[in-house]
Amino acid sequence: MQPQNLFDATSALIVVGGTCLATLLRCGLGDTRAALGALMGLGRSNFDAGRVRAQLAVQVRGMQKDGVLRTEPLSFGDAEFTEATDALIGSRSVSALHRAHAVHKRKRNQYSQRAVQTLNQAADLSPVFGLAGTLVSLSQLPAGEGPGGNFTAAISMAVLTTLYGLLLGNLVFAPLARAVARRASDEEQERQDVLDWLEKQVAEALPATQGANVVRHRASAAGRSR
Repeated sequence: MQPQNLFDATSALIVVGGTCLATLLRCGLGDTRAALGALMGLGRSNFDAGRVRAQLAVQVRGMQKDGVLRTEPLSFGDAEFTEATDALIGSRSVSALHRAHAVHKRKRNQYSQRAVQTLNQAADLSPVFGLAGTLVSLSQLPAGEGPGGNFTAAISMAVLTTLYGLLLGNLVFAPLARAVARRASDEEQERQDVLDWLEKQVAEALPATQGANVVRHRASAAGRSR
């Protein structure tokens, strides 16, 4: 086996370039940007649950000591929990906390779904352009009979474009789509854990009816998870 024979710039250009262009045209600039942003986010943490919980603990102690009404809003460096705690303090209602969380969760889910769908489109299109490259290479076969340099080059390009299409779709774009989906799911679970902890901590600081609502909500959520 000679590894240098597995690389052909023309074949790579047809498959990679064609796949990227077709994905952009099919999904649009907005979804393509979402996919690129999600891929760049795979290498860094978008949510630090430990840091946010530590910052929330300071505010929670103030709520438990002085009550929700006297607690000053704080900025946590995370838009969701900043808005959620502001809503909690302003309305002294756990429902406002859930509404703020639901709004941000919906936006995150929409963003991650757009990114995953775009990457899945690229995974589906890669083999198509592998086949397109194969047809292009076969069209370059010499008209005369008998093997020759042009014949060998055309067959080699046909094989490589098919190979590139399969590898690009199944070993690059499909795994990246799954990685983005898994990362989004992990972040949502971390955020939900922090939200559940916050509810538990502020239950005693809320008015009696709201504190009871927190207990009922947590019991209902626990029942649905079983």
